Amino acid sequence: MNYWLMKSEPNAFSIDDLAQMPDQTEHWDGVRNYQARNMMRDEMRIGDRVFFYHSNCTPPGIVGIMQVVREGYPDFTAFDPQSKYFDDKSDPEKPRWFMVDIQLVRKFKRLINLSELKEHLPLEGMKLLQRGNRLSITPVSKEHWDFILTLGG
Repeated sequence: MNYWLMKSEPNAFSIDDLAQMPDQTEHWDGVRNYQARNMMRDEMRIGDRVFFYHSNCTPPGIVGIMQVVREGYPDFTAFDPQSKYFDDKSDPEKPRWFMVDIQLVRKFKRLINLSELKEHLPLEGMKLLQRGNRLSITPVSKEHWDFILTLGG
């Protein structure tokens, strides 16, 4: 099993939005970064665990856990001219962008905010905490995953 962290702005799609979806499951669309796309397309597997991270809000932080329930497939929003994620260079025959389906496992009792994460030496080296990292999807080591779970989320 792999472990991940996926960011979403709560005003666009929050953990509460996921909780209200049928079967608490939704596709993770709109990723327009090649490195993040490659992780979804090539590395994410059914059963992988994912921290749901609220970004671009005050305070940002981890709000719960999801799991991958469908492996990478073409992001159909790239083909829809009405979608804010439309990409006229993406072709259904040779898709440029991919997505996975995720399902809510549980919402944390509290937000584990970014400043709190930065205070813990055992999280040193975590991709999220590295200077200049702006990726919306990052891998999480098993050690970092297990430590974050001890923080009482």
